[in-house]
Amino acid sequence: MTMKVLVIDDEEDNRQIANLALTMIGGFTVIEAENGEVGLNMAIAEKPDVILLDFVMPIMNGLETLKALRVNPVTEKIPVIFVSTKSLQEREKELFDAGAQGILQKPFNPTQLPEKIKSITGLGA
Repeated sequence: MTMKVLVIDDEEDNRQIANLALTMIGGFTVIEAENGEVGLNMAIAEKPDVILLDFVMPIMNGLETLKALRVNPVTEKIPVIFVSTKSLQEREKELFDAGAQGILQKPFNPTQLPEKIKSITGLGA
């Protein structure tokens, strides 16, 4: 089974790293969005199995995007993992309370990303 992953990050390099890390091992189809607004629309249209979400972005930051995902019946149950260069430790409770399922700090080892996705979703394990 192929898992569809939506990567929402304003930095193209970060989207490409995530895409490469997932497609190299197989079993993942990756779609990309350059900001939270585009990501929200793509999540509604594409219904991914999991969303990797950057925290610091223009237009809609990660928390605003997560809250918008959680109030939409189409996207409310899609697992969301924050992936950010910024330490989110001080905001961890707020993010989990808002509906995040995980946090992965960049830079990460490429093998960490698929492992984190599989452990959170229980898919492909």
